Amino acid sequence: MKSIKEDARLSVINHSCAHLLAQAVKHLYKDAKFWVGPVIDEGFYYDIDLGDEVVKEEDLEKIEKEMKKISKDGKRIVRHELTKEEAMDMFKGDPYKMDLISRMDEDSTVISCYTQGDFTDLCRGPHVDTVKELKYFKLLKVSGAYWKGDSKNKMLQRIYGVCFENQEDLDAYMTELLEAKERDHRKIGKELSIFMTSDLVGKGMPLWLPNGAIIRKQLENYIYEKERKMGYLHVYTPCVGTTELYKTSGHWDHYKENMFPMMKVDDEEFVLRPMNCPHHMLIYGNELHSYRDLPIRIGEFATDFRYEASGAVKGLERVRCMCQNDAHLFVTPEQIKEEFKKVVSLILDVYKDFGFENYSFRLSLRDKDDKEKYFDDDEMWNTAEDKLREVLNEYGCSYEEAIGEAAFYGPKLDVEVKPAVGPEVTLSTCQLDFLLPKRFNLTYIAQDGTKKTPVVIHRAIFGTFDRFTAFLMEATKGVFPLWLSPVQVNILPVNNEFNLDYANKVKEALSNFRVKVDSREEKVGYRMRESVINKIPYTVIIGNKEQESNTISYRKHGSNETINVTIEEFISKLTNEIKNYK
Repeated sequence: MKSIKEDARLSVINHSCAHLLAQAVKHLYKDAKFWVGPVIDEGFYYDIDLGDEVVKEEDLEKIEKEMKKISKDGKRIVRHELTKEEAMDMFKGDPYKMDLISRMDEDSTVISCYTQGDFTDLCRGPHVDTVKELKYFKLLKVSGAYWKGDSKNKMLQRIYGVCFENQEDLDAYMTELLEAKERDHRKIGKELSIFMTSDLVGKGMPLWLPNGAIIRKQLENYIYEKERKMGYLHVYTPCVGTTELYKTSGHWDHYKENMFPMMKVDDEEFVLRPMNCPHHMLIYGNELHSYRDLPIRIGEFATDFRYEASGAVKGLERVRCMCQNDAHLFVTPEQIKEEFKKVVSLILDVYKDFGFENYSFRLSLRDKDDKEKYFDDDEMWNTAEDKLREVLNEYGCSYEEAIGEAAFYGPKLDVEVKPAVGPEVTLSTCQLDFLLPKRFNLTYIAQDGTKKTPVVIHRAIFGTFDRFTAFLMEATKGVFPLWLSPVQVNILPVNNEFNLDYANKVKEALSNFRVKVDSREEKVGYRMRESVINKIPYTVIIGNKEQESNTISYRKHGSNETINVTIEEFISKLTNEIKNYK
């Protein structure tokens, strides 16, 4: 979905349309007062004070009608330049505009406003020449918004809209918007009972429901086996750490604003951990290591806590409590390339299993001219960056180099995946770190008998299970592959009196799969429709015919064909489908 804000022409059109909206609202609601109407990525909005009146979704059509009437009239949009004193006189009695004007610099030489017919609004511009250019628009929704974003202030009404240069672009955008709505993981998560949120628990703190827990556990099992075969050693560590731990790591100085507040217990100060690397440093440092022991790969499915602004949290995609598919690889400098290569190989392998094809690599490098921003070791940086490039080139991966975007302790690789709708999402990351092992005084005995500092590779293949699950929901519209589906087979006995016992026998035969028997006293057609709505991969119908022949009849999700097979044949089909997917 294109960003309206980043397109210069569309930005002007949408800002002008915000004024058109305000003018129409003023015609319909005489006492309306206006705060601000900025352009956003999705179009525009205007914050409006309507006093005791409330705009509802059904009122948007009425406002659109008035906007079209004004547009058809074709008035020119005229810019006026005022002194601050003149502006305050023009908008006296309007507390919102007076607030904006009062906060402008006293020595501002130009305060501008724009007039279109009977409506004048304070604005910097620019605007289109006439309201006649604003034909192809749509009001999208209405919500509440506190004045200046402060909950202590009055609640205003925020009306959202979008405007394009032609009907074709508007229609295409609305189609894409509808598709995005259908794919919204929050909608799918509610419909399929995957997760929920509660203000009693807190914003950004999702609750994984039984169906979601199954999906998450399957993902954990999947990546655990991948990592186990590659020699990863999995650990469990506490969800808290002392402030001293994060002072040692450096996160207290560089990441404190993203942490939850400190809590004091007895004579210790704790914080909820935002990441797992300090804990893993201590695990490595618990034993003496030789160069022969390296690489050591420590993995963990770790719950972390990070402060996200309440306006930024979104379902499972942006949360305050998350579970990372995290790992730290302790390597010698000579092993960097080979271990980095294995991480890239794992990423590509996982993406192949899940059918991800539209993704790109972003290599974040240091700015050589900014010596203060980065760990000072030119040889280290040059060697590390060259090795990362070599790996990507060997795999034939196209990548973008982002100069100046590396962390202060090492270069980083991000994998950005294009979803079905919306902007790219960063799922996988891999980062070199030359500093953290030094801060924890980590060493290994080199071949020459001296103590040397290992290099750490931070990597997350799924990123977080939360965001990865959200991405999958939107990519599949909730139609998960068989191995991931919370319920894999739904058995419907046609008549409980005659068929339920056989249905339970079939369920028992399918004990290696996630199966339920829907024996509610509802017509089989109704239960079939619900099975489709719940996106269960296979629905099995058990009637007299199936019972007498010791078979089952199944229908695969998305198909209208009903197929009769033996139970053994059905088990073989399910087994092969799962085996061939992964």
